[in-house]
Amino acid sequence: MTKRIVAYSRLKPTHLDQLRQRFHVDYFEALKSTDDPGFRQALSQAHGIVGSSLPITPDLLDAAPQLEAIASISVGYDNYPVDELTRRGILLCNTPDVLTETTADTGFLLIMATARRAIELAEFIKRGDWQESIGEAHFGSDVHGKTLGMIGLGRIGAAVARRGALGFGMQVHYAFASPKPELERELGAVRCELDELLAQSDFVCVTVPLSAETTHLIGRREFGLMKRSAIFVNIARGKVVDEAALIGALESGEIRAAGLDVFEQEPLSPESPLPHMPNVVALPHIGSATHETRDAMAQRAVDNITLALEGQRPISLVNEEALQARR
Repeated sequence: MTKRIVAYSRLKPTHLDQLRQRFHVDYFEALKSTDDPGFRQALSQAHGIVGSSLPITPDLLDAAPQLEAIASISVGYDNYPVDELTRRGILLCNTPDVLTETTADTGFLLIMATARRAIELAEFIKRGDWQESIGEAHFGSDVHGKTLGMIGLGRIGAAVARRGALGFGMQVHYAFASPKPELERELGAVRCELDELLAQSDFVCVTVPLSAETTHLIGRREFGLMKRSAIFVNIARGKVVDEAALIGALESGEIRAAGLDVFEQEPLSPESPLPHMPNVVALPHIGSATHETRDAMAQRAVDNITLALEGQRPISLVNEEALQARR
């Protein structure tokens, strides 16, 4: 019997061809909702899912009684009920490693753009306001030699920290992470408590995954601990930050600026004040959005689902315990 896959993210013809050589593929190129009747019908016969962004619920799993594996084209997996998948013996695969450096590039882009006020001053020129040499009112801040506080120091956090320490001579502090002795030796990184990191850092960069523990990890209290000159950068998930508290801290001058690639609601509501604030650089969740990286992520997902449905261990498996549940 040929197993069936439902794919609902944009995949290149080469990726679809790889899947079609082994499986029957129902492909939904521009799926907007998991309530789509055609998608639901295909799901009822599916052994595998390849996709990203849309939430997978227990109700949806009930509609897929033959499902064996999901290959998400992402490193984050907060759209998936991991415990429920594990209980049912459904493997959940993701795409770490292949997007680490690209996402770290985005993080450091936000550090540089906010510190030097790049977007604000580019708009200044576009408006025709550059009539004389700029003065102190338009000065930015140095990045080199400053303190970089990393909240989370996994693959992406470590890659951001390397850019700061090795490229810009920054002192790296880290919190909300297990001890990293190798990075401490390599970068001179110092592990500390979160409150201490917030008080000492010139730049605070968040890279923790979203979980019950990290939801609204950074809120009014935490912004109040930061320096008034601090710049806050979030490339993790929007819900790690209390967005209302962030807006308040920016409006009151409690912190100097923010660089954001993620938001509590995505796409960002047109009513949000964040993209209109001169001290905010807001990007539309472009962390891994390069041709090379998105292609590598899709390829990893194709490899993961192929291995999973052929009875082999996927390259990147989130819920190891699901292997036991299947036996």
